Amino acid sequence: MNAISPAPDPGTGPGRVVLLTTSHRVAPGLLSWPAWQALHAADRVLCADGAHPQLPYLREAGTPVEEAAPTAEEIVDACAGGRTVVVVATGEGEPALTDGLARLAGTGRVRMPELELLPASYDLPGARLLDLVQVMDRIRAECPWSSQQTHKGLAKYGIEEAYELVEAIEEGDRDELREELGDVLLQVVFHARIAEEDPDAPFSVDDVAGGIVAKLIHRHPHVFGDETAETPEDVKEHWLRTKAIEKRRESVTDGIPLGQPALALTAKLASRVRTAGLPVPLPAGEGIGYELLALAVRAEAAGVDPEAALRAAARVYRDAIRAAEGGRGEG
Repeated sequence: MNAISPAPDPGTGPGRVVLLTTSHRVAPGLLSWPAWQALHAADRVLCADGAHPQLPYLREAGTPVEEAAPTAEEIVDACAGGRTVVVVATGEGEPALTDGLARLAGTGRVRMPELELLPASYDLPGARLLDLVQVMDRIRAECPWSSQQTHKGLAKYGIEEAYELVEAIEEGDRDELREELGDVLLQVVFHARIAEEDPDAPFSVDDVAGGIVAKLIHRHPHVFGDETAETPEDVKEHWLRTKAIEKRRESVTDGIPLGQPALALTAKLASRVRTAGLPVPLPAGEGIGYELLALAVRAEAAGVDPEAALRAAARVYRDAIRAAEGGRGEG
Protein backbone atom coordinates (compact mmCIF):
# COMPACT_ATOMS: atom_id res chain seq x y z
CA MET A 1 0.00 0.00 0.00
CA ASN A 2 1.44 3.39 -0.98
CA ALA A 3 -1.17 5.78 0.37
CA ILE A 4 -3.38 6.26 3.39
CA SER A 5 -7.00 7.33 3.58
CA PRO A 6 -7.68 10.82 4.95
CA ALA A 7 -8.72 11.23 8.54
CA PRO A 8 -12.52 11.12 8.92
CA ASP A 9 -12.67 14.13 11.24
CA PRO A 10 -11.08 17.26 9.72
CA GLY A 11 -10.99 19.13 13.04
CA THR A 12 -9.06 22.38 13.41
CA GLY A 13 -5.69 21.53 14.98
CA PRO A 14 -2.57 20.76 12.88
CA GLY A 15 -1.77 17.62 14.87
CA ARG A 16 1.58 15.92 15.32
CA VAL A 17 3.89 13.60 13.38
CA VAL A 18 6.26 11.40 15.34
CA LEU A 19 9.07 9.84 13.31
CA LEU A 20 10.16 6.77 15.25
CA THR A 21 13.71 5.61 14.52
CA THR A 22 15.29 2.37 15.69
CA SER A 23 18.74 0.83 15.60
CA HIS A 24 19.27 -2.44 13.75
CA ARG A 25 22.04 -3.17 16.26
CA VAL A 26 19.51 -3.55 19.08
CA ALA A 27 17.16 -6.53 19.26
CA PRO A 28 13.66 -5.72 17.89
CA GLY A 29 11.08 -4.93 20.52
CA LEU A 30 13.55 -3.34 22.93
CA LEU A 31 12.14 0.16 22.61
CA SER A 32 12.43 3.08 24.98
CA TRP A 33 9.57 3.95 27.31
CA PRO A 34 8.88 7.30 25.52
CA ALA A 35 8.60 5.34 22.27
CA TRP A 36 6.03 2.94 23.73
CA GLN A 37 4.10 5.90 25.17
CA ALA A 38 4.00 7.57 21.77
CA LEU A 39 2.86 4.36 20.09
CA HIS A 40 0.07 3.74 22.60
CA ALA A 41 -1.15 7.34 22.42
CA ALA A 42 -1.04 7.59 18.61
CA ASP A 43 -4.20 7.80 16.56
CA ARG A 44 -2.47 5.95 13.73
CA VAL A 45 0.81 4.07 13.36
CA LEU A 46 2.25 3.72 9.86
CA CYS A 47 5.18 1.82 8.39
CA ALA A 48 6.19 1.61 4.73
CA ASP A 49 8.07 -1.67 5.14
CA GLY A 50 5.85 -4.66 5.79
CA ALA A 51 8.93 -6.69 6.71
CA HIS A 52 10.22 -4.19 9.27
CA PRO A 53 11.64 -6.21 12.21
CA GLN A 54 9.72 -4.15 14.76
CA LEU A 55 6.25 -4.85 13.35
CA PRO A 56 5.64 -8.30 14.91
CA TYR A 57 6.56 -6.96 18.34
CA LEU A 58 4.39 -3.85 17.98
CA ARG A 59 1.39 -5.92 16.95
CA GLU A 60 2.00 -8.42 19.73
CA ALA A 61 1.92 -5.49 22.15
CA GLY A 62 -1.49 -4.50 20.82
CA THR A 63 -0.40 -1.66 18.56
CA PRO A 64 -2.13 -1.78 15.15
CA VAL A 65 0.26 -0.83 12.36
CA GLU A 66 -0.86 0.16 8.88
CA GLU A 67 1.53 -0.75 6.07
CA ALA A 68 1.62 2.48 4.10
CA ALA A 69 4.08 4.90 2.51
CA PRO A 70 2.24 8.22 2.72
CA THR A 71 3.24 11.40 0.96
CA ALA A 72 3.83 14.57 2.93
CA GLU A 73 0.41 15.89 1.92
CA GLU A 74 -1.30 12.70 3.10
CA ILE A 75 0.48 12.87 6.43
CA VAL A 76 -0.67 16.46 6.94
CA ASP A 77 -4.27 15.45 6.14
CA ALA A 78 -4.04 12.47 8.53
CA CYS A 79 -2.93 14.78 11.36
CA ALA A 80 -5.83 17.18 10.89
CA GLY A 81 -7.97 17.69 13.95
CA GLY A 82 -5.07 17.46 16.37
CA ARG A 83 -4.35 13.80 15.65
CA THR A 84 -0.99 12.14 16.24
CA VAL A 85 0.49 9.93 13.56
CA VAL A 86 3.53 7.80 14.36
CA VAL A 87 5.68 6.75 11.42
CA VAL A 88 7.95 3.79 12.11
CA ALA A 89 10.99 4.81 10.09
CA THR A 90 12.80 2.51 7.70
CA GLY A 91 16.33 2.84 6.35
CA GLU A 92 17.85 6.23 7.03
CA GLY A 93 14.81 7.78 8.70
CA GLU A 94 12.38 8.43 5.83
CA PRO A 95 14.25 11.32 4.11
CA ALA A 96 11.67 11.51 1.29
CA LEU A 97 8.90 12.13 3.81
CA THR A 98 10.81 14.69 5.88
CA ASP A 99 11.99 16.51 2.75
CA GLY A 100 8.41 16.63 1.50
CA LEU A 101 7.19 18.06 4.81
CA ALA A 102 9.95 20.67 4.68
CA ARG A 103 8.88 21.71 1.17
CA LEU A 104 5.25 22.01 2.27
CA ALA A 105 6.23 24.12 5.25
CA GLY A 106 8.29 26.35 2.95
CA THR A 107 5.26 27.26 0.86
CA GLY A 108 3.63 28.99 3.83
CA ARG A 109 0.22 27.88 2.57
CA VAL A 110 -0.20 24.78 4.72
CA ARG A 111 -0.80 24.60 8.43
CA MET A 112 1.86 22.10 9.36
CA PRO A 113 1.66 19.52 12.14
CA GLU A 114 4.35 19.41 14.77
CA LEU A 115 7.18 17.10 13.71
CA GLU A 116 9.11 15.15 16.35
CA LEU A 117 12.05 12.81 15.83
CA LEU A 118 11.93 10.15 18.53
CA PRO A 119 14.77 7.62 18.78
CA ALA A 120 13.09 4.42 19.97
CA SER A 121 16.33 2.51 20.52
CA TYR A 122 19.91 3.62 20.85
CA ASP A 123 23.20 2.02 19.97
CA LEU A 124 25.05 0.87 23.07
CA PRO A 125 28.78 1.65 23.34
CA GLY A 126 30.60 -0.74 21.05
CA ALA A 127 27.54 -1.40 18.90
CA ARG A 128 29.44 -0.65 15.69
CA LEU A 129 31.60 -3.66 16.44
CA LEU A 130 28.59 -5.73 15.38
CA ASP A 131 28.80 -4.07 11.97
CA LEU A 132 32.49 -4.94 11.75
CA VAL A 133 31.79 -8.59 12.53
CA GLN A 134 29.06 -8.72 9.86
CA VAL A 135 31.25 -7.03 7.25
CA MET A 136 34.10 -9.41 8.06
CA ASP A 137 31.76 -12.39 7.68
CA ARG A 138 30.77 -11.26 4.20
CA ILE A 139 34.32 -10.45 3.11
CA ARG A 140 35.55 -13.84 4.31
CA ALA A 141 32.81 -15.55 2.30
CA GLU A 142 32.91 -13.47 -0.89
CA CYS A 143 36.37 -11.91 -1.33
CA PRO A 144 38.77 -14.14 -3.33
CA TRP A 145 41.79 -12.88 -1.38
CA SER A 146 40.33 -12.77 2.12
CA SER A 147 38.69 -16.17 1.81
CA GLN A 148 42.12 -17.80 1.31
CA GLN A 149 43.97 -16.17 4.21
CA THR A 150 45.35 -18.11 7.18
CA HIS A 151 46.65 -17.16 10.61
CA LYS A 152 50.24 -17.62 9.43
CA GLY A 153 49.68 -15.64 6.27
CA LEU A 154 48.25 -12.68 8.20
CA ALA A 155 50.87 -12.68 10.96
CA LYS A 156 53.13 -10.15 9.25
CA TYR A 157 50.25 -7.70 8.87
CA GLY A 158 49.57 -7.82 12.60
CA ILE A 159 53.18 -6.81 13.27
CA GLU A 160 53.08 -4.05 10.66
CA GLU A 161 49.81 -2.61 11.96
CA ALA A 162 51.10 -2.65 15.54
CA TYR A 163 54.17 -0.66 14.53
CA GLU A 164 52.07 1.82 12.57
CA LEU A 165 49.87 2.27 15.64
CA VAL A 166 52.93 2.98 17.80
CA GLU A 167 54.14 5.52 15.24
CA ALA A 168 50.78 7.30 15.24
CA ILE A 169 50.89 7.49 19.04
CA GLU A 170 54.41 8.88 19.07
CA GLU A 171 53.62 11.39 16.32
CA GLY A 172 50.56 12.61 18.23
CA ASP A 173 48.36 12.43 15.11
CA ARG A 174 44.79 11.86 16.33
CA ASP A 175 43.30 11.08 12.92
CA GLU A 176 46.08 8.63 12.19
CA LEU A 177 45.67 7.09 15.65
CA ARG A 178 41.98 6.42 15.05
CA GLU A 179 42.71 4.84 11.67
CA GLU A 180 45.54 2.65 12.96
CA LEU A 181 43.45 1.45 15.89
CA GLY A 182 40.90 0.35 13.33
CA ASP A 183 43.57 -1.52 11.37
CA VAL A 184 44.73 -3.33 14.50
CA LEU A 185 41.11 -4.17 15.38
CA LEU A 186 40.63 -5.57 11.90
CA GLN A 187 43.47 -8.01 12.49
CA VAL A 188 41.79 -9.27 15.67
CA VAL A 189 38.40 -9.74 13.99
CA PHE A 190 39.98 -11.30 10.89
CA HIS A 191 41.88 -13.90 12.91
CA ALA A 192 38.80 -14.66 15.00
CA ARG A 193 36.76 -15.16 11.84
CA ILE A 194 39.34 -17.57 10.45
CA ALA A 195 39.38 -19.42 13.77
CA GLU A 196 35.66 -20.18 13.45
CA GLU A 197 36.44 -22.46 10.52
CA ASP A 198 38.93 -24.67 12.36
CA PRO A 199 37.56 -28.21 12.28
CA ASP A 200 39.15 -29.30 15.56
CA ALA A 201 39.20 -26.28 17.89
CA PRO A 202 37.00 -23.48 16.53
CA PHE A 203 36.37 -20.28 18.42
CA SER A 204 34.67 -16.99 17.55
CA VAL A 205 35.18 -13.31 18.21
CA ASP A 206 32.69 -13.68 21.08
CA ASP A 207 34.95 -16.29 22.64
CA VAL A 208 37.90 -13.90 22.26
CA ALA A 209 35.97 -11.04 23.86
CA GLY A 210 34.60 -13.29 26.61
CA GLY A 211 38.07 -14.51 27.45
CA ILE A 212 39.60 -11.07 27.81
CA VAL A 213 36.60 -9.84 29.83
CA ALA A 214 37.01 -12.71 32.28
CA LYS A 215 40.75 -12.10 32.48
CA LEU A 216 40.35 -8.36 33.13
CA ILE A 217 37.81 -8.93 35.88
CA HIS A 218 39.98 -11.59 37.51
CA ARG A 219 43.09 -9.42 37.39
CA HIS A 220 41.35 -6.32 38.76
CA PRO A 221 39.97 -7.43 42.13
CA HIS A 222 40.49 -3.85 43.35
CA VAL A 223 37.81 -2.82 40.83
CA PHE A 224 35.49 -5.83 40.71
CA GLY A 225 36.28 -7.46 44.06
CA ASP A 226 37.16 -6.72 47.66
CA GLU A 227 40.88 -5.97 47.35
CA THR A 228 42.34 -2.48 47.35
CA ALA A 229 45.11 -0.86 45.36
CA GLU A 230 46.27 2.63 46.22
CA THR A 231 49.01 3.07 43.62
CA PRO A 232 49.83 1.89 40.09
CA GLU A 233 52.63 -0.16 41.63
CA ASP A 234 50.09 -2.04 43.77
CA VAL A 235 48.09 -2.83 40.66
CA LYS A 236 51.14 -4.04 38.74
CA GLU A 237 52.30 -6.23 41.62
CA HIS A 238 48.93 -7.93 41.86
CA TRP A 239 48.75 -8.29 38.08
CA LEU A 240 52.12 -10.04 37.93
CA ARG A 241 51.30 -12.25 40.89
CA THR A 242 47.99 -13.30 39.33
CA LYS A 243 49.62 -13.98 35.97
CA ALA A 244 52.26 -16.16 37.60
CA ILE A 245 49.56 -18.24 39.30
CA GLU A 246 47.46 -18.50 36.13
CA LYS A 247 50.36 -19.45 33.88
CA ARG A 248 52.11 -21.62 36.50
CA ARG A 249 55.45 -20.29 35.34
CA GLU A 250 58.64 -21.87 36.50
CA SER A 251 60.82 -18.93 35.51
CA VAL A 252 60.34 -15.16 35.40
CA THR A 253 61.38 -15.38 31.76
CA ASP A 254 58.48 -17.64 30.80
CA GLY A 255 56.04 -15.99 28.45
CA ILE A 256 58.46 -13.38 27.10
CA PRO A 257 58.41 -13.62 23.28
CA LEU A 258 61.96 -13.79 21.98
CA GLY A 259 60.90 -12.59 18.55
CA GLN A 260 60.21 -9.02 19.65
CA PRO A 261 62.69 -6.19 18.94
CA ALA A 262 65.95 -6.68 20.83
CA LEU A 263 65.77 -3.53 22.92
CA ALA A 264 62.19 -4.28 23.96
CA LEU A 265 63.17 -7.87 24.73
CA THR A 266 66.06 -6.74 26.94
CA ALA A 267 63.89 -4.23 28.76
CA LYS A 268 61.25 -6.89 29.41
CA LEU A 269 63.82 -9.30 30.81
CA ALA A 270 65.28 -6.55 33.02
CA SER A 271 61.81 -5.62 34.25
CA ARG A 272 61.04 -9.23 35.25
CA VAL A 273 64.39 -9.52 37.06
CA ARG A 274 63.93 -6.24 38.90
CA THR A 275 60.32 -7.01 39.90
CA ALA A 276 61.31 -10.45 41.19
CA GLY A 277 64.28 -9.00 43.09
CA LEU A 278 66.71 -11.47 41.56
CA PRO A 279 70.44 -10.64 41.89
CA VAL A 280 71.30 -11.33 38.26
CA PRO A 281 74.51 -9.64 37.07
CA LEU A 282 74.85 -8.56 33.47
CA PRO A 283 76.73 -11.12 31.38
CA ALA A 284 80.37 -10.29 30.85
CA GLY A 285 81.31 -9.86 27.26
CA GLU A 286 82.71 -7.50 24.72
CA GLY A 287 81.21 -5.94 21.66
CA ILE A 288 78.31 -3.72 20.65
CA GLY A 289 75.70 -6.29 21.68
CA TYR A 290 76.75 -6.30 25.32
CA GLU A 291 77.03 -2.52 25.34
CA LEU A 292 73.48 -2.21 24.00
CA LEU A 293 72.31 -4.76 26.56
CA ALA A 294 73.77 -2.69 29.40
CA LEU A 295 72.21 0.51 28.02
CA ALA A 296 68.79 -1.12 27.71
CA VAL A 297 68.94 -2.48 31.28
CA ARG A 298 70.01 0.92 32.57
CA ALA A 299 67.16 2.60 30.70
CA GLU A 300 64.58 0.18 32.12
CA ALA A 301 65.85 0.78 35.65
CA ALA A 302 65.44 4.52 35.07
CA GLY A 303 61.87 4.08 33.85
CA VAL A 304 62.73 4.75 30.21
CA ASP A 305 61.50 2.57 27.36
CA PRO A 306 64.72 1.99 25.40
CA GLU A 307 62.84 1.04 22.24
CA ALA A 308 60.83 4.29 22.30
CA ALA A 309 63.90 6.32 23.22
CA LEU A 310 65.89 4.95 20.29
CA ARG A 311 62.97 5.54 17.91
CA ALA A 312 62.75 9.15 19.07
CA ALA A 313 66.47 9.62 18.50
CA ALA A 314 66.18 7.92 15.10
CA ARG A 315 63.47 10.38 14.06
CA VAL A 316 65.75 13.27 14.98
CA TYR A 317 68.49 11.60 12.94
CA ARG A 318 66.08 11.20 10.02
CA ASP A 319 65.19 14.89 10.14
CA ALA A 320 68.89 15.77 10.16
CA ILE A 321 69.42 13.59 7.08
CA ARG A 322 66.58 15.35 5.25
CA ALA A 323 67.97 18.75 6.25
CA ALA A 324 71.38 17.76 4.90
CA GLU A 325 69.82 16.57 1.67
CA GLY A 326 67.99 19.86 1.31
CA GLY A 327 71.13 21.88 1.96
CA ARG A 328 73.05 19.89 -0.59
CA GLY A 329 70.36 20.54 -3.17
CA GLU A 330 70.50 24.28 -2.58
CA GLY A 331 74.25 24.27 -3.04
